[in-house]
Amino acid sequence: MSGDAERIAELWARRESLSPADTDALELVRSVIGRLDDGTERVAEMLDGGVVVHEWLKQAILLLFRLAELEVIEVGPFEFRDRLPLKHSFDGVRVVPGASARWGAYIGPGAVLMPSYVNIGARVGAGTMVDTWATVGSCAQVGDNVHLSGGVGVGGVLEPPQAAPVIIGDGAMIGSRSMLVEGARVGDGAVVGAGTLLSGSIPVIDAQSGEELSRGVVPAWSVAVSATRRRQFPGGEFGLPCVLVIKRLEPGERHGKAELSELLRDHGSL
Repeated sequence: MSGDAERIAELWARRESLSPADTDALELVRSVIGRLDDGTERVAEMLDGGVVVHEWLKQAILLLFRLAELEVIEVGPFEFRDRLPLKHSFDGVRVVPGASARWGAYIGPGAVLMPSYVNIGARVGAGTMVDTWATVGSCAQVGDNVHLSGGVGVGGVLEPPQAAPVIIGDGAMIGSRSMLVEGARVGDGAVVGAGTLLSGSIPVIDAQSGEELSRGVVPAWSVAVSATRRRQFPGGEFGLPCVLVIKRLEPGERHGKAELSELLRDHGSL
């Protein structure tokens, strides 16, 4: 662990005794959150096919909520009362009125924020579109050149600190009103149809073979849609949610909007 990671771990061990009066602790925590804000650090990443969570960075975020005092924040005609300021550094990012991001969130150059919300610890990659009323929760990791369509909800997670956040790979497209929560993962270049619910416990099934591919992971370079599968219970037969992979794409393959709409319509997803 780095020196700052060790110091954060020490503060975390005695967090119940901390207060805003501990100015040295607050200075350290703010320094660490600043590195999340500018992209120097990130809460989680994919390494060797697995998710690595940098737990000490989550601890720093949680410590900030304990150490920072509530303050009145005025932005134009609006007034807020929070422990964190809004993000101010948007170099190379287009931010449409109505969009907001909390300090401690990283937004890559070329990204576009329509009226939307990005929480602390989240990472939004370069060239990514966060469309109208989409939300990116705390610590969620969204890759480069992703499209989060209107109303998409990307869940956040702070506690427990070791819990993996939602991770979306480069070049993915998430359809309108989809919800990705509880450590769900979407691979590079994948397309997720509108209205899909994906969590860490939702089965992802191959439409050709009927094989369960994973729980909560949409494979890279695939097209996936919301579906149900029948299950028998003492009270009767019910349909439980699943995600169905209906097509495999070649790496680098891109669907035009018309072609994608036709494919999804054929499978009853539009």
